[in-house]
Amino acid sequence: MPCLEACRDSGAEVVAVYTQPDRPAGRGRKLTPSPVKQAALAAGIPVEQPESLKSAEVQQALAAWRPDLLVVVAYGLILPRKVLAIPRLGCWNVHASLLPRWRGAAPIQRAILAGDAESGVDLMRMEAGLDTGPVMLQRRTPISRDDTGGSLHDRLSQLGADALAEGLRRTLAGEILPATPQPEAGVTYAHKLDKAEAKLDFSRPAIALEQQVRAFDPWPVAEGEIAGETLRVWAAQAIAQDHQAPPGEVLGAGRLGIDLACGTGALRITAVQRAGGKRIGAVDYLNARPELRRLP
Repeated sequence: MPCLEACRDSGAEVVAVYTQPDRPAGRGRKLTPSPVKQAALAAGIPVEQPESLKSAEVQQALAAWRPDLLVVVAYGLILPRKVLAIPRLGCWNVHASLLPRWRGAAPIQRAILAGDAESGVDLMRMEAGLDTGPVMLQRRTPISRDDTGGSLHDRLSQLGADALAEGLRRTLAGEILPATPQPEAGVTYAHKLDKAEAKLDFSRPAIALEQQVRAFDPWPVAEGEIAGETLRVWAAQAIAQDHQAPPGEVLGAGRLGIDLACGTGALRITAVQRAGGKRIGAVDYLNARPELRRLP
């Protein structure tokens, strides 16, 4: 966990880690601790896992740690006003967007879905509103055509850790970080992802579908129908191709992938997953369905 490591490496004392309760995961649905819990326990840091921070008992337990600062990273629970008031130096949030664009739960995926040219991380001082607080430090990064939700997440995670480490070092040195209020213009909300959004609609432009495939890797994974079979689509790219074919029709299928007609252009699918199977390349899929092979 880069941000936990940044806290420890900065010289700050991490007195406790709060994370959500263990959740079922995997095919066996076994209760599984979060990665930050595992890292904290390995480092000998106490871990707390309340279902909510709303009760007076939980808030009193948090206050008993006498924290100077709370650092929040993708916690997933709302911090009530009484919790925000507990630490002497307030609460910091490492948020994976360039605020005020993409406030909310899924900023990384929404940025890719929207075709944004860049993303970044803001170190923000928290207040009662949803990601509305002033920004203290910012790191930026371009979004490439190769980026997926997973790759961008990993890059932003490290950028966030770098910004957090700098903020902590400067604060420990006695500096009060300047905080810039967010502009009122440009506010957008990154609503939580829904699995229903994963279905590919081939009547849409091919570039929009490419962005959908990239954004939903590794979750919830895009899903589309190829010649009557519903598949998970792991990798695809938009290609410029004029055609009069109905949406979803196979225009070509070979060593480069499977080209499907879209509302504008075509989507070349290069990696898929059949029901109950594993991720495979489009060429391997075509070996199982040789009737689809045709030159573009």
